[in-house]
Amino acid sequence: MNTTSLLAAIALAAVALASIATDAQARERARTVDRSAQGGHVAASRSNAKFDSQRQRDWKADGQGNVAGSSSGSIAGANGGGAARQGSAYRNADGSAGRQGSASVSGPNGGSAATSGSIARSADGSVAGSRTTSATGANGNGYNGSTTVSNGNVTHSGTCTNAAGETIACRGDR
Repeated sequence: MNTTSLLAAIALAAVALASIATDAQARERARTVDRSAQGGHVAASRSNAKFDSQRQRDWKADGQGNVAGSSSGSIAGANGGGAARQGSAYRNADGSAGRQGSASVSGPNGGSAATSGSIARSADGSVAGSRTTSATGANGNGYNGSTTVSNGNVTHSGTCTNAAGETIACRGDR
């Protein structure tokens, strides 16, 4: 058997095996890429019996020292849970820079959490930012907190509650 016949037989066998996949085993993937000297975009997605997901990334530069980018992603599980995130950042020629982002997650049994925040540095070097976070367990207990930073001072506050909304001690509280 010559090489061409052998390759043809292998290809035919691969096609035959691939065609007998059941729906539960089916998989799908996609990816796109677009790049240039000034920026670009990349995206990918995936889907199968266990989860569906997607992610993407964008960036740009103007050639003058200013750049920016962003990214995001999400996933959804077959059992009902899921998560998502997004973020972006920039840097300018004058030295200022910053970033922001958020994320969330939910469980199939009722628990969830979310956070978002940002931080920025101005051209003179001063920094300011904040973040908020909330979480709720499947039993209804929850946490809400926030953190801020400004002029080198960091401040945090947080509260835990039970399912009835009454304030309770957080785990770290003594």
